[in-house]
Amino acid sequence: MTIIKTKLSIPSKTLLEAFRLMATAKSMSDLYEENFKLVSKYVHATSRGHEAVQLALGMQMLPQDYLFPYYRDDAMLLSIGMRPYDLMLQLLAKRDDPFSGGRTYYSHPSLRDADKPKIPHQSSATGMQAIPATGVALGFWYKESRALTKEYLVDKPIVVCSLGDASMTEGEVSEAMQMAVLKKLPILYLVQDNGWDISASAAEVRAQSAAEYAAGFKGLETRSIGGNDFFECYETLREVINTIRKERRPFLVHAEVPLLSHHTSGVRKEWYRDDMDYHLTRDPFPLFWKHLVEEGVASEDELESIHQQAQAQVRADFAAAQEAEDPAPAELYLHDFAPTPVTTEKGQRQPAQAEESLMVDCALHAVEELLQKYPECLLYGQDVGMRLGGVFREAATLAQKFGKERVFNTPIQEAFIVGSTVGMSALGLKPIVEVQFADYIWPGLNQLFTEVSRSCYLSNGKWPVSCVIRIPVGAYGSGGPYHSSSVESVLSNIRGIKIAYPSNGADMKGLMKAAYHDPNPVIVLEHKGLYWSKVKGTEAAKVIEPDAEYIVPLGKARLALEASAPSNTLFVVTYGMGVHWALNAAKSYPGRIEILDLRSIAPLDEEAIYTGAKKHGRVLVITEEPVNCSFAQSIAARIQQNCFKFLDAPVVTIGAANVPAIPLSEVLEREMLLSAEKVAVEMGKVLGY
Repeated sequence: MTIIKTKLSIPSKTLLEAFRLMATAKSMSDLYEENFKLVSKYVHATSRGHEAVQLALGMQMLPQDYLFPYYRDDAMLLSIGMRPYDLMLQLLAKRDDPFSGGRTYYSHPSLRDADKPKIPHQSSATGMQAIPATGVALGFWYKESRALTKEYLVDKPIVVCSLGDASMTEGEVSEAMQMAVLKKLPILYLVQDNGWDISASAAEVRAQSAAEYAAGFKGLETRSIGGNDFFECYETLREVINTIRKERRPFLVHAEVPLLSHHTSGVRKEWYRDDMDYHLTRDPFPLFWKHLVEEGVASEDELESIHQQAQAQVRADFAAAQEAEDPAPAELYLHDFAPTPVTTEKGQRQPAQAEESLMVDCALHAVEELLQKYPECLLYGQDVGMRLGGVFREAATLAQKFGKERVFNTPIQEAFIVGSTVGMSALGLKPIVEVQFADYIWPGLNQLFTEVSRSCYLSNGKWPVSCVIRIPVGAYGSGGPYHSSSVESVLSNIRGIKIAYPSNGADMKGLMKAAYHDPNPVIVLEHKGLYWSKVKGTEAAKVIEPDAEYIVPLGKARLALEASAPSNTLFVVTYGMGVHWALNAAKSYPGRIEILDLRSIAPLDEEAIYTGAKKHGRVLVITEEPVNCSFAQSIAARIQQNCFKFLDAPVVTIGAANVPAIPLSEVLEREMLLSAEKVAVEMGKVLGY
């Protein structure tokens, strides 16, 4: 009786539309298999076996919702209004692929259509999508807590994160769920469990089901369903979705489904599967057909007609997609960054009657001014909240002034801190986040590389990630191996992000403002040894504080010292602490040293570098990092390549000793790092070449 009531509670129109979509998804999978050699030029996976739960979810989503599918969710994409033709354009990497313009794999969507759920860009979605998805939910939490939302016309939006069961073992999934229950976020984690992780079975690699695992997160309510039964899926998801819309709290739905096609076109089922007969008995398509006939929703002939129409549409769309235009080679260079409005220096760098400020205070005041002016701005990270205000007091008093929903602590979750900015930005928020020390950035690199940096490019410009990621860097006196590192060489190899590296308070404030207004992800590397100007020789980091309107474009270097001698001069290229070593070392060579403070690692002011190199003919590049394979060496290589005929000496790069970490011992640290004295010696060598 309960089953019959459940079935009858779903309108016949909805059931027939679900059957049409299921027939379409099945027909696509069948057609791809028929044309295996053609379509397998690019790797793809299909939803075959997963269709019922995917359709039951997608058909209940609204345009105000946010959806994070995974790479097997093509039936789900059909259910939100995509056509087979749309998906096939991506399958064949065509120019008009609506998701990425031919840049990424089949069923790797990014969508910003007004009449459909919003789909920010994500990677292959093997667990990494959980953090950006939860970031959207966190954004809803923030906007609702601060009354920044317009009244929802009908229903409050939700976020759906679709996951394969194998991805549940990823640590980043745990980080996401921890935040979801901590903040009571409006998100549904849908786990499609087909019992396989490529060729490894669930019994080999998982200690428990997704629902059993989720039970460990207090406040994450779970449901377990048969994912091949459309009726059960639809009714369960309807109840869960309605609850999230009203009560704003997280759920996990665990759906057991068969896998009836290959893992991907590149990993064929016949290579490793021995359970296909069992999985075929759970095929949702004949099961749904049977139930529709039994309940009198449609006759056998009517369903057969719908099936044939779906097959015909799929074949026609496939033929049209094959004839569609390929991307033009020149399109390779589009959308690596969204255009920034900040192109010139503005405001007063040294306003009258202003006082000198420490670099840490310039940073603090920059963020405070942004929070005052822009309600979409918020700050979070480890220990930046109410009690401490940052371990260097770089966020002191901000939580007290702007509230705990706007300036708040996160758990020790560098991946979440970095990756959640994708979701925040997708909602139009402007997150400023902080990783406590550069040495702790490594757990966040996956999110930075796969999600944050590639979003604009792989979404064909639809989803740039606008965020500021603050990272205290550098040695500041016996900080030891876990609090002293410089990391710009690693970060500069991640395309799609910008990197600022100020050497004084004025540039700190101006670059922080530019980073905030940039529509792309910007990392601000903040040297701990310059924060307070307590390290010997760093007094120049303390400057007159610019006014609130001051802004410095990213990618514009500045002369920190000009040479006045008519000949035999040296051009120094550096940034951060290197500027101060160079300024102090230059006192040994009056008038002969010109120092270029890069201020930004990416974009890099190559014009200023080459102009100075050609003018002086002798170049010294200074870094705090170990020299070998460093960003500084790449600068030297570019100078050699572009300015060779103007050089009077080899371009020399100096930095820290090439050892794995900065030791705690003051003696060993001093031996490893540069100093003004060591830099002066190297200046003399290049000048005397």
